[in-house]
Amino acid sequence: MSHHGTGMAGTIAARARLTGTAPAARILAIRAFASTGKTDESTSLAVLRSIDWAVANGARVINMSFAGPQDPEQALVLAAAAKKGVVLVAAAGNAGPKSPPLYPAADPNVIAVTATDADDKLFVQSNRGRYIAVAAPGVDIVAPAPSGTYQFTSGTSVAAAQVSGIVALLLDAKPGLTPPAVRKALLSTARDLGPKGRDDQFGAGLADAYSAVQSLTASPPNAPVANVSTGR
Repeated sequence: MSHHGTGMAGTIAARARLTGTAPAARILAIRAFASTGKTDESTSLAVLRSIDWAVANGARVINMSFAGPQDPEQALVLAAAAKKGVVLVAAAGNAGPKSPPLYPAADPNVIAVTATDADDKLFVQSNRGRYIAVAAPGVDIVAPAPSGTYQFTSGTSVAAAQVSGIVALLLDAKPGLTPPAVRKALLSTARDLGPKGRDDQFGAGLADAYSAVQSLTASPPNAPVANVSTGR
């Protein structure tokens, strides 16, 4: 079993000694990467087939805790998934401030997530860029590991998994949400970090699960008040 995949799945939906962001979520686990010792590797074809399988089997959100070069075929598959209402979330990448945009996070149909530490500072290895949507905790996070063990993990991968969990909470609260509506809920309720307003380090800011879910049920400020009669 993969340490990385187990950690990301647990960050989203663990429901035992550790609790994930969305413990009631159902995980469709797909082995898109194979362990080669110290790292997990994949191919474009394996990733494309995995996304297609997830969509065909009813996934509402696809967490992509990996990053690499741009792939035109991947862009087509992601666009098709988004058109079917699937919310796409990906790690912004851990290649540092001088790295070019990495994919699938930099794809316009994807919510790109960067990582912060316990002091709300940017994870030093995080990518920067206009494609960054939101941030989430991603330094020294305790996560499940294979064989009933645990691990500390850092990076934009685990941050993306946390945001995927928040998306699951949003879809549970309002199943009819479209991908643009989910993005709006996340970005409009994020807590601003760094320079005022959106920036290339933190995007809209730190994702806030409670505020995002509350934004779906809050009444408009000028909502009309209905006249209620007791019938007496």
